[in-house]
Amino acid sequence: MYGRVLQLVQQLGLRTGDRLHTEAELSDLFGVSRSTVREALRKLEQEGVLVAVQGQGRFISAAASLSPERPMTKYESITEMLTARGYAVASAVLDVTEGSATEAEAEALELDAGDPVIRLLRIRFGDERPLVVSENTIPRELLPGPIEYRDWSGSLTAALAAHGQHVRSSLAAISAVELPEAWGERHGLQGLGPWLLVTEVGLTKDGRRVLYARDYHRGDEISFSVLRQR
Repeated sequence: MYGRVLQLVQQLGLRTGDRLHTEAELSDLFGVSRSTVREALRKLEQEGVLVAVQGQGRFISAAASLSPERPMTKYESITEMLTARGYAVASAVLDVTEGSATEAEAEALELDAGDPVIRLLRIRFGDERPLVVSENTIPRELLPGPIEYRDWSGSLTAALAAHGQHVRSSLAAISAVELPEAWGERHGLQGLGPWLLVTEVGLTKDGRRVLYARDYHRGDEISFSVLRQR
């Protein structure tokens, strides 16, 4: 319901200050109860997308204008992000290996150095163009079974969720970098930089660190939006 209201805002082209439909109107429109609508609207208010004015209704806030781009504060998979931007998404798995956690991986995932991990390297294509190169590390115990029998082209967060590890948030840092030279030469990715490197640690609801990701986004194709307030 939450996503459907957001989609409606985009479809109607509502801008900052525009009034949203009433709870009754949204209930009739989507064929759900008013309590379901109210809960979705409450969540949108908490996220700052809507502003409620007593006796007048709910209005689109400045935060809603972030929807066409990728909000820095929203956690989503690469596939979700690219799909939302209108790309036809495909993945190429470059490498999947098992190994021992480096000091950086151990620190990020709160493991001991040398603990077993899985490392995954992929390229995400949007409309057949390389847009994101992802290097992911997962504690080995969280995805049991032989790695050669798993489809690594799909969502890692979905794979973790299937084993009871639901990623709800992340700690992220963003910097501008060049793609590692070896990757560029090996996979034909030279001359596409600079890239936006998003280094993040995926957290479950109870705070467990289950995914260490280093995602290189093409800087000329992908941007992030930030709502700044006093």
